[in-house]
Amino acid sequence: MKEVIRCRGHENVRATHRSTLEITKEDYLTPRGDCIICVSANKALKDFSEEVKNALRKGKKVRIRITVGELVDEVVAYGSPELKFESDISIVIRKSTYIDGRTLAIRANKAARDIRREIVERLKNPDIEAVIEVIIVDDE
Repeated sequence: MKEVIRCRGHENVRATHRSTLEITKEDYLTPRGDCIICVSANKALKDFSEEVKNALRKGKKVRIRITVGELVDEVVAYGSPELKFESDISIVIRKSTYIDGRTLAIRANKAARDIRREIVERLKNPDIEAVIEVIIVDDE
């Protein structure tokens, strides 16, 4: 069970935030958006299937695989019964347990600053496309 999100790079991608990682449908990014790794996403939380939302609300483990060309990085996080899936603009993965309407998963093993720097460098190019797979782990 998974969701696939396609998004683009942006010249202001910095990916230096210590506790969150964000993907947005917005097509712009200011230098202050240091948790955002890509823009112009084709999906936000509201667009996720009920199947995936329900699995995450059961606290399932989730793998977020970030692919840019041949480069891949993966974040492991967890769902929560408190997830709201309200945002029609963004998707946020958090190292903390804080939850709001933009939160996809919590207790992540990585934030924006932990993403492979080769991937971040590529995502500074607006012509680069990234594929983000949100994969529910059923074996735990």
